[in-house]
Amino acid sequence: MLTLQYVPSDEVKGLDSDRKIQKLLKIIKQDKIVLMEGRLTSREETELIEKTMEEIDKKFRGIEIASLEPNTSRNIGNFLRESFYKIFFGGARGMTVMGPAHIIKEIKKDPNKLQVYTSNRRGRR
Repeated sequence: MLTLQYVPSDEVKGLDSDRKIQKLLKIIKQDKIVLMEGRLTSREETELIEKTMEEIDKKFRGIEIASLEPNTSRNIGNFLRESFYKIFFGGARGMTVMGPAHIIKEIKKDPNKLQVYTSNRRGRR
């Protein structure tokens, strides 16, 4: 059975980077795919990958992660709206999908969608 867990931005917004990463990894290690509102900062994403690499073993083979940003055209109205949003909400717009590498085989991304390909086989090759 495939389990998706939605994580709203309010749930992780007040957490420092370490606690946010621990929370996400805990969910992923329960063999769930995380649909997180917003994005991690580039530093947080790097730390998540580093932490994941430290925890790889026979049961936990790593994670797959991809983010999708809203499509923004370059006109003055959108520029001002995006600037306002970044100032007051931290620029975490979009969506992030992440999950265990033994479940998510591939994530294909284009500007408007993410395609997540999964497998129901647990760690066998």
